[in-house]
Amino acid sequence: MKLYRTNAGNFVEEDNIYYRVPSTSWDVLVTHDDLEKYLLSIIREGEGTDDFASAQILAPIGNQEVWAAGVTYYRSRSARMEESKGAGGGDFYDRVYAAERPELFFKATASRVAGPLQDVRIRSDARWSVPEPELTLLVNHRGQIIGSTIGNDMSSRDIEGENPLYLPQAKVYDRSCALGPCVLVGSEPLPITTPIRLEIVRNSSTVFSGATTLAELKRAPSTLVEYLSRDNSFPLGTFLLTGTGIVPPDSFTLAAGDRIRITIDPIGTLENKVAQGA
Repeated sequence: MKLYRTNAGNFVEEDNIYYRVPSTSWDVLVTHDDLEKYLLSIIREGEGTDDFASAQILAPIGNQEVWAAGVTYYRSRSARMEESKGAGGGDFYDRVYAAERPELFFKATASRVAGPLQDVRIRSDARWSVPEPELTLLVNHRGQIIGSTIGNDMSSRDIEGENPLYLPQAKVYDRSCALGPCVLVGSEPLPITTPIRLEIVRNSSTVFSGATTLAELKRAPSTLVEYLSRDNSFPLGTFLLTGTGIVPPDSFTLAAGDRIRITIDPIGTLENKVAQGA
């Protein structure tokens, strides 16, 4: 089942029937003692509604933080080694890929997150920007994975490549992240055969497309969450982007007006338009 946050309230969907979730804040909802059981009770006891059809889908986030894992796919390892070799960083991305401890970093506050069909941004001082399509985990206040969504980890590759210590500037800025369109609720992991697809459209033409599967993800999602939860508390839960296995060629950079479409079955498609940073 899928959980949506909209301007008309929260809805849960199963078999293309939408049910209104009783009025409560998103933060209260995702810290429910048993979210999956609670939503199933709404489906079993409630009636479908047509209200969802006219609602605007928002990013599925309240006051949660967004974190991210890096170098979890071989393709990401290779790209980051290439972009940073001039700064002497080529070696340690290989070491991170092979290490037991994953790379984890803070990505966004809720105010920096775009929802479906909203603009994401490229930095005004960046020359080489790309989207990073990622399976994103919703983790509750007890450190349990309770669902998944689609994330776009916008990145300034030239800034990061100039010096790996510039990673926060390359990754964290206004509208540097997008989430949505919903949360697929459930503790069971998606099959490793699940595909992730990326399409970038410019002036009505596809200028890049790529695909990978969760089988290419080197680290188990549960392992990433376990490391994130060490000596860290998230009273309202948190989101964790699990890394990307799709990186456009070095000759490609995003431009204002591009449309980014990320699809992960069975979650859906997250689409955003690119805007230039202020």
